[in-house]
This record gives sequence, structure tokens and C-alpha cells, in this order.
Amino acid sequence: GLVAYVDLDERAIDALREFNEEGALSVLQQFKESDLSHVQNKSAFLCGVMKTYRQREKQGSKVQESTKGPDEAKIKALLERTGYTLDVTTGQRKYGGPPPDTVYSGVQPGIGTEVFVGKIPRDLYEDELVPLFEKAGPIWDLRLMMDPLSGQNRGYAFITFCSKDAAQEAVKLCDNYEIRPGKHLGVCISVANNRLFVGSIPKNKTKENILEEFSKVTEGLVDVILYHQPDDKKKNRGFCFLEYEDHKSAAQARRRLMSGKVKVWGNVVTVEWADPVEEPDPEVMAKVKVLFVRNLATTVTEEILEKSFSEFGKLERVKKLKDYAFVHFEDRGAAVKAMNEMNGKEIEGEEIEIVLAKPPDKKRKERQAARQASRSTAYEDYYYYPPPRMPPPIRG
Repeated sequence: GLVAYVDLDERAIDALREFNEEGALSVLQQFKESDLSHVQNKSAFLCGVMKTYRQREKQGSKVQESTKGPDEAKIKALLERTGYTLDVTTGQRKYGGPPPDTVYSGVQPGIGTEVFVGKIPRDLYEDELVPLFEKAGPIWDLRLMMDPLSGQNRGYAFITFCSKDAAQEAVKLCDNYEIRPGKHLGVCISVANNRLFVGSIPKNKTKENILEEFSKVTEGLVDVILYHQPDDKKKNRGFCFLEYEDHKSAAQARRRLMSGKVKVWGNVVTVEWADPVEEPDPEVMAKVKVLFVRNLATTVTEEILEKSFSEFGKLERVKKLKDYAFVHFEDRGAAVKAMNEMNGKEIEGEEIEIVLAKPPDKKRKERQAARQASRSTAYEDYYYYPPPRMPPPIRG
């Protein structure tokens, strides 16, 4: 009565056929005893039960499934109050995504709206998490990761909010929050990496060449970030960053390019995850008075920059490195005005790009201190584009 043969897709039926009679009956018994009240896709859930059964067999049935699940009455009350849906699979419990139209009817939120929640007690569920996090703002979805072997959560979850402001607020409100006596949550903005570092690029290739070539062998490529040699703008520096539409596309592209089967311009390229670019605190950025100026011609000196920018306001200093520079203003208003008016203008025949420089965060300073031994000259006060370098051979 729980599920009919016609409800199952071919994948689930084929997987079930691989079991002997005793195993198949055990799997179906386990499926029958599972709480299916929030399971939307029974086929996928049955496949999860079969996978868990095999893992248990390998481990000699040592792992005992927890009998204590969530308090269904509390979960039901939460769903009735909020109008959200709950979809349960063997690996995660997904609350919302999308939320009800009465809460939010816009498009799916983008980068900077997701938080990672760690150190969650293993027997804690949505009925305790949602009331805490919805104080920060409307939730798009909450994904609580589950351990199929134990039946408890894995100790972490991802929560996507409907706006960046709500996500920032969630970090302020809930990081180190004592959710149970002696149990403090860890909350930070989650960075879903959708950027790959690619080395071994022929130096005569342009951005357009690279975009065209990698679009042939991977899907979801939206942009190429390329750095030119300071003394020869026609040549790149032998590497680039590929920006994909989402993390899934980037992960698939990385697997494909690392397989060794795919060649670009007849060569196998080196591929790694790029360091994710962490978004600085908006409050910190609102005080920045330093401009990052890139794409400078070799002939541009600090004196030329000083002359060009000082007409907008008093400067503290100018520092040029390779083909980029940092211009420090005394007043933020002057810095913003200079950025708006000078961005895209030509200096010594090259069109310059200007953005506000990002102050270094604590983690970045620690990483830079570790690299300091191998780098003699550096400019650590502000940054924008990470200094180009080959990634270490092993990176997660």
C-alpha cells in the first residue's frame, strides 16, 4: 500500500533485481519501516535505502540506525505555520526551495545568499533550526545533511536566504549561538566555487579564443578571466580562470578536463579549483577610500597616476605594481567620484579599469604571512585580483 510497481522507475526496479530474495525482502522491509511522510520521490528514496543496505552489509551491520527521528508533530506544526514544503531523501532533508509565494516570489537567490551551519547536534531538526534562522530574514531553503547509516543528521546544514542582507544578518545573529546547553553553532557565508584555474594555455590565445575552445568541451561556461603580460598586451600569462554558471557545471568541467581524455589545442591542460573570492563585509566596503586600477600600460608611472587622480581630491599615496596600482584618497567621496569618472578612460593608450580595493580579511592575512617567506616584494595593504600563481598540486 506504500508504493505500487508502476510508481517505481526502471533504475529502482533494476537495482532491486540485483538483490537475492532475502536481501530484496530486507530492503523492502526497511523501506516500509521508514518515515515516508515527506518523501516526494519514492523511487529515489528506495534507491537510497538499497545503497545504505549494501554499505551496512560491508560494515558487518555494526552501525545501528537511530530509532529517534524528528518529532513529527513539531515538524507538522512548523510546516503548517510557514506554508513551506519538506522533501526527505536518504541523504538530506530539504525545507523549502522555493518558499511559498507569500514569502518570496522572485528568482532563485545567487552568490552570497547561502550560509553554512556547522556543529549542529546530531538529533536536531528543522523544528529547532527554522525558528532561529528565520529571525535573520526570509529563508529560500534549508538543507540538513543526513547520515543514512545512523539515521541522524551529519552535524551541518546549508541555508539559502532570499537576500544577501539576510545571510549577513544570520551570521551576526547565529554564529556561536548556544542552541542547546553547551552546544554552540558555527555559521559563516558559504562560497559555492564556480571558478576553475587552468594552466598550460598557449600565450598567444585571446579571451575570445579561450571562451570558444573551452565551450566546445565543457558546458555552462560564462566568462574567462585572463591576465596579460605587463610588457606585451598581445600575450597572456599562460593561465586563465574559467567562470561557470554554477558549482555543478564547474565540478563537471573540472572532472572532464582532468580525465586526460580531453585536449585543448592538442594539449592536456592543468586544472584546479580557483581560490574562492570571499565577499568582504558591506559595512567595511562602505568605508574604503582606496581604488584598484588595472590594465595599465608599461609607460604609466606613479607620477602620471598622481597627476590624473589628484584633480578629484587629496591623495595619501599611489603605489604601482606591474600593470596595476592602488590609489589612496583621503576622502571616500573623492575616491568614488574618481572611480565613476575615470573607469574606462585611456591613460597612455590603454583603457583602464577601476574598482574599490578590498581590505584584506583575517584569513587572507594569515595566508599571506605564510607565503611571505617565498615572496620578497609584496604589497599587502589592499588587494582585488588575487596575485596570479600556480596552485599547489593537491587542493580540495
